[in-house]
Amino acid sequence: MKPQNIQLPLQTLSLVAGFMVWVILSALMPFIKEDIQLNANQVAMATAIPVVLGSVLRIPIGFWTNKYGARKLFFTSFAFLLFPVFFISIADSFTDLLIGGLFVGIGGAIFSVGVTSLPKYYPKDRHGFVNGIYGVGNLGTALTTFSAPVIASQFGWETTVKLFMILLIAFAVLNFFLGDKKEIKVVTPMGEQIRSVYKNQKLWALSLFYFITFGSFVAFTIYLPNFLVSHFELDKVDAGLRTAGFIALATFFRPIGGWLGDKFNSFVILMGVFAGMTISGFLLSFTPSLTLYTIGCLAVAISAGIGNGTVFKLVPLYFSKQAGIVNGIVSAMGGLGGFFPPLMLAFLFNLTGHYAIGLMALSQVALASLIIVIWMYYQDKLSLAKNIIDHTAEGIMITDLKGMIQQVNPAFTTVTGYSAEEVIGKNPRFLQSGKHGEDFYREMWQVISEKGSWQGEIWNKKKNGRIYPEFLTISMVKNEAGELKNFVGMFSEMTMKKK
Repeated sequence: MKPQNIQLPLQTLSLVAGFMVWVILSALMPFIKEDIQLNANQVAMATAIPVVLGSVLRIPIGFWTNKYGARKLFFTSFAFLLFPVFFISIADSFTDLLIGGLFVGIGGAIFSVGVTSLPKYYPKDRHGFVNGIYGVGNLGTALTTFSAPVIASQFGWETTVKLFMILLIAFAVLNFFLGDKKEIKVVTPMGEQIRSVYKNQKLWALSLFYFITFGSFVAFTIYLPNFLVSHFELDKVDAGLRTAGFIALATFFRPIGGWLGDKFNSFVILMGVFAGMTISGFLLSFTPSLTLYTIGCLAVAISAGIGNGTVFKLVPLYFSKQAGIVNGIVSAMGGLGGFFPPLMLAFLFNLTGHYAIGLMALSQVALASLIIVIWMYYQDKLSLAKNIIDHTAEGIMITDLKGMIQQVNPAFTTVTGYSAEEVIGKNPRFLQSGKHGEDFYREMWQVISEKGSWQGEIWNKKKNGRIYPEFLTISMVKNEAGELKNFVGMFSEMTMKKK
């Protein structure tokens, strides 16, 4: 089997392994805090700290993947992770947990490897689904959340952490031997790539969307085990199972989100995602019964999963030449979205005694994202219309109701010789050749008034003074209410035909 053919399963399973290691602290925290004295703020910090490096490193790792290939990045990352995992297994203080947890974040940072590497092997119309399949690697968090408490109950949390070192060694070896040594490399300097994208509004909009969707996924993964134990008084294994269910559901819907992004308008999908998160956050803010709380959490899981898959359909669509650095930036923002909410929830809980304000904040930020998505949807439509006008071979001129030119396309300049700057705000009569009398124009506008359009042959004058024949169509443009808003003229030169 060729190395290229196994990259999707190999890299997906590698992400599973990385994410399993990434969440060992949050999954085992109910056991760890029995041996290491931690207050609520320290618990929140220790469980959130892996997200920091796991987020920040996604930017350079995305770039390095393009430069060196996924094989080297996965192998190096798994080899390095052996050290912080072992350090956590012998930790006996809050400081030890912070240091080990910080570097365990590399397990989350490797997310950028696959989303940068895998699209190189597939056509664009499958990028959403492929990245969605790769995103199933999120399942690693569920596996750890489910299995780690069970193992720790039998063998202790220290031994449980050490068992993860076997997993890391196995995947380091697999990537060394099965990784693609001939992966296509991109060597554009990082600074040049950043400069080419940082002013692009779509980059920061996608970063915000992923901050909400993936951030919610990570935040709930970290927040739920302790919350379910402390608030609903569930036992630790039951809380772990419920959290694992949340993770599994979100992970299952991630490739569905990518598939939906391939088949339908991604912005419409994201509208549904953020509408769902707005309602769910509002429901959860009231801390209802366990049944309603479960419904709210499952709705967040479905919305976050679909959103995660859809966002990464849009990245290669808009940034094919800078996919590595953009994947890194967007995924880093998603990771940071998982770092701040648990800390904010802990702070607000200490301040108010409940989580309502924090969960309501999720609802409001999701609502703001919904508004932005709607705006981008219509901006995308306007952009499409502009691209059609700009790339049409016929000259196009749009005027207001007073006959003043508002917009022309490049073909207008090619035919007439006038640039857009020279004609916008002027009446088109400067194009008249003098070959037609006032009766001709009066009759033409009467037909337009009665029938909504006119077409025919007309003589006009170029900027250089040359008179030429053209075939012209003038049409009314009305809004949805039927009100006349503009006139548009489309024409092509007939010089060769007349000859």
